[in-house]
Amino acid sequence: MLLNAGMNLTLRPMAYPVFFEMYRNAIKNTWTVEEVDFSTDLVDLRSKMTDAERHLIHRLVAFFATGDSIVGNNLVLNLYKHLNAPEARMYLSRQLYEEALHVQFYLTLLDTYVPDPADRAKAFAAIDNIPSIQRKARFCLKWMDSIHDLAQLKTREDRRRFLLNLICFAGCIEGLFFFAAFAYVYFLRSKGLLHGLAAGTNWVFRDESTHMAFAFEAIRVARQEEPDLFDARMQADVVAMMREAVECETLFAQDLLSGGVAGLSVQEMRQYLEYVADQRLTMLGLAPVFRVKNSLPFMDLQDVQELTNFFERRVSAYQVAVGVGAANDVVLDAAF
Repeated sequence: MLLNAGMNLTLRPMAYPVFFEMYRNAIKNTWTVEEVDFSTDLVDLRSKMTDAERHLIHRLVAFFATGDSIVGNNLVLNLYKHLNAPEARMYLSRQLYEEALHVQFYLTLLDTYVPDPADRAKAFAAIDNIPSIQRKARFCLKWMDSIHDLAQLKTREDRRRFLLNLICFAGCIEGLFFFAAFAYVYFLRSKGLLHGLAAGTNWVFRDESTHMAFAFEAIRVARQEEPDLFDARMQADVVAMMREAVECETLFAQDLLSGGVAGLSVQEMRQYLEYVADQRLTMLGLAPVFRVKNSLPFMDLQDVQELTNFFERRVSAYQVAVGVGAANDVVLDAAF
């Protein structure tokens, strides 16, 4: 089974081909930070944005500076060790590359948006000196530490603890914290601001969506193989976790929007967070708890692939052709 103790190294016969297909699809979705053009963003920051909007974006990039590093650390220290399927670990290897790419993207973002070295140093130390980001980091690290001492998943309680970690990072951190961050970016884009950041975020958004899809599939498989893991106590713990994540992110919203950003309120962000939290609970087969509508309708558009002139700027849906051995695996007729 997927959460069996040990480390299976045999790819044939393949027990979980869906993970291998996710790995192959991830390889096709390759982009580089150098493709992102921030030139118009600098004009926006200097002359088009209000002080409140600049405060929002500086807080946001401070969170980005360490957010994906925390996710990558959990992937290496916890997830890779305990998902006992080589095809799943192949996907996690690719995800680790993507997390490193996101870290590079946010490093470039900080170097571009925050030219003063002292201000950049403060941004990189945000989990120590900015309370709203520190609160989110404590939430993440609490769940990382919760299974730090697990060498193997030998008991039902071990597997339960591991799954709670996986649910936290998929549903709360990548699925809520980062989706909220993307919402601020797309809100600013809706006002005609920071198109470079939005273009890069399109690719990060796509990556994070696939990371979440992989994790939820792993959770679904584990639940199918061991249904008794998802008892009433487990479900109550997941709901409590999601409620805490919403509270953490609401505090962050209060900080980001403290200057009064025209067109976006803390109440709207809170409702959006509750809406997304219900989506994640539904993906886990649990009943929604907030039962609210999406307060940010522009986020619905992110489910629709962009249609732009390829020669004007590369769309986030672009895929590279990848050969995987056999001749008929090579994509020769990809539509651009």
